[in-house]
Amino acid sequence: MNAAIASSSALAAPFVEGLAQHALRFQRCTACGTAQTLARYACAHCGGEILQWETARGTATLHALTVVSRAPSDAFRALAPYTLVIAQLDEGPRLMAHAEPGLRIGERVRAGFFVHDGRTLVRFSRDPG
Repeated sequence: MNAAIASSSALAAPFVEGLAQHALRFQRCTACGTAQTLARYACAHCGGEILQWETARGTATLHALTVVSRAPSDAFRALAPYTLVIAQLDEGPRLMAHAEPGLRIGERVRAGFFVHDGRTLVRFSRDPG
């Protein structure tokens, strides 16, 4: 494994470990308070370099969705067709993830988790609450 891949894997480790524990983790900047998904070395809003990991409640609002009929790789072919969404977590950041079929933009959802091809992934479903 080259140094760049090892470095990015270490940076994302809290997020990936959270998924394995069925928890959604995100970073929050200690300077401006901005919350962000995707592990970064600096805040996307202010450039602050002190970021803390937090765990989201798992509830969100859908902002976009699409149905993938043709998988981009063999690894996802068994799932097709599947729904992908962009959901805004109640804590602020947005996250792209799988979702149950039939959801609509603006709908309230709750994160769930499933294992596919040895990796834990997020799947949103309707929030009953």
